[in-house]
Amino acid sequence: MPKIKAAADRFLVLLKTRGPQTAASLAAELGMTGEGARLQLLKLAEEGLVAATTSAKGVGRPVQVWNLTAQGNAHFPDTHAALTLQLMQTIRHELGQEALDQIISARENQQLEKYRAALDGIADVGDKIARFAALRTAEGFLAEWRKDGNGFTFIENHCPICSAAAQCVNICQSELRTFRTILGDEVKIRRTDHIVSGDHRCVYRIDVMENLALKED
Repeated sequence: MPKIKAAADRFLVLLKTRGPQTAASLAAELGMTGEGARLQLLKLAEEGLVAATTSAKGVGRPVQVWNLTAQGNAHFPDTHAALTLQLMQTIRHELGQEALDQIISARENQQLEKYRAALDGIADVGDKIARFAALRTAEGFLAEWRKDGNGFTFIENHCPICSAAAQCVNICQSELRTFRTILGDEVKIRRTDHIVSGDHRCVYRIDVMENLALKED
């Protein structure tokens, strides 16, 4: 029944990338009836992939807001999570934290080399961010971006290395350094939302330095 599976995946992806949603908003996004959306959500709830909470907003009937469960989030795999954690724990125990930091640094250099090769020749910041988002999506980060004010907002809706990052803060620091190195000195980058800190996605604010200078003038 591939059609049903495809429909279910679309619901899960929307809840992953947009956060908690009502059946009506999901129906509008997917171009289907509200009743059809509710039936699909109930099927997913029976499978333990989604759950609803009741939200009261102002006057009127309370509405149900749907979100992914832990099992639903597991639909988006944390790449080789168990093995990665075991290897990290073994390295830390047998060789020490310094050895683990060296390995993370080596991974960072490999990532930088890969991204630099893929972005070579792209001068425009927007084009560079678009290409970078495509690279990160291919790696499982479900990345998206948009032009926003004096710069850009870069969003990663999933973290395929989340289990490892939760065990070692240096991994997230390495990721942020990689962003800053790849996009260069012409932009200023800060992380505003962080999956490891409990947010449902990682969000990066990217300000173009030239635009900031003009704004200050």
